[in-house]
Amino acid sequence: MDRWRDWLKESYGKKLSKLHAWNAWVVLLLAVTGVVLFVPSIRGDLGALRVVLKQVHIVLGIASIVLIALYVPLIAKHWKQLKTRLKQRWNLAIVLFLLIGWGITGLVLWQFHNLPPIWSNVSLVLHDLFTWVGIPYALYHSISRSRWLKTMRSEELKAARQLQADKRTAVSVAAAQAGSEAVPGAEVGLDSGAVTVAKGTMGPQKFVEFLKNAPISRATFLRSVIGLLLVFGVGPYFYRWMKSVSDTGGSGLDQIYASDANHMQPEPVALAESSPPIGGGLKGEFRIYTVTDIPAFSSDSWQFSISGLVDKPISWDWEQFMQLKRKVQVSDFHCVTGWSVYKVTWEGIPLSELLEMAGVKSQARFAKMYSGDKVYTDCLSLEQVKMEDVMAAVLMDGKPIPNQLGGPVRLIVPKMYAYKSVKWLQAIELIEKEHIGYWEVRGYDNDAWVPGSRLS
Repeated sequence: MDRWRDWLKESYGKKLSKLHAWNAWVVLLLAVTGVVLFVPSIRGDLGALRVVLKQVHIVLGIASIVLIALYVPLIAKHWKQLKTRLKQRWNLAIVLFLLIGWGITGLVLWQFHNLPPIWSNVSLVLHDLFTWVGIPYALYHSISRSRWLKTMRSEELKAARQLQADKRTAVSVAAAQAGSEAVPGAEVGLDSGAVTVAKGTMGPQKFVEFLKNAPISRATFLRSVIGLLLVFGVGPYFYRWMKSVSDTGGSGLDQIYASDANHMQPEPVALAESSPPIGGGLKGEFRIYTVTDIPAFSSDSWQFSISGLVDKPISWDWEQFMQLKRKVQVSDFHCVTGWSVYKVTWEGIPLSELLEMAGVKSQARFAKMYSGDKVYTDCLSLEQVKMEDVMAAVLMDGKPIPNQLGGPVRLIVPKMYAYKSVKWLQAIELIEKEHIGYWEVRGYDNDAWVPGSRLS
């Protein structure tokens, strides 16, 4: 409380200076944690630290919003203070727009459990867009206004003023030696590097301003180089991101299919409802996350098993699994990080039918799922397993599911977030006590319902 009173007593200038410094540190930490959470090749190796990092990112985001709130009472005075500095006004407007955009979309992503998936899906794209623009802009702003560039600029202005004074002295001496007075209003001009005296040329301050904006200024040159480096360094990645966002099931997905490392023979033959897909083709982009290296499988060694509290433990090889009766459904796919893929046509075996083949014992309460990566596990209650849209899928939009997307067989639980839809599914064990899955142990909610989809 005392600190808050001290803050209120601070002068306007000190408040503005402190807010600027605090905001710089918060944005830097937000950028670092955000990039780590964004890059799949990094986030996949973080394990439990990813959950902690996400919470840190959220806290930093809230701190950023608090700083904006503290700045609000100072905006009017600050804006008036920049009345004659158009560039700084533009900079202030851009920074506020980015910070407010980050804050609003971040709040939506934080509260995704209480909002429709479309909100978080749109917010995630916008949040990423603000980041793609905001981080390079913040870097450019920080470097171009750094102390060493300011010092360089100050030295240039000092030299320019001294040059102006020396030239005016030289003109006065020359005029005195010629026995005449300097022409009133005459100043030094620039003519291909030579000094001339002419009526109506630039005055001292105007000349200094000219030198400020001269293309030969080292500070201006360095700022331009920094800007170009950022554009050419970030530009190609930004272009690929924009292309992936606009590529709803197009070339990006084709590349995933083309690079499928699984070797499964025979390939599943799609039912009529899958080819062409009754959903019309998926809409959206899959973001590939994994907690291990992406495995690949061969039909020679692949098998699928059901064991535990069952009457008849059972296993299938690939050829036998392909002979099981399949069904087709259209459903949306929602990730807990905020993105969604809509109207996916899945073809596979309902999980409830697989369990019926093995016979469920009366004491069984849960189904533990095992991934073929030998690391990932998760769990569903038998009530959840019996939902009609929970299936072991083998086809997506009429094509075999590639290994990058969890094939040859992956669990699909449309009413829950995708960390429940175990990739590379190879075994189910019926158990009495609930198993806590890979991400649930690391901080994710065991209750993974997508809003509006909870089992009644």
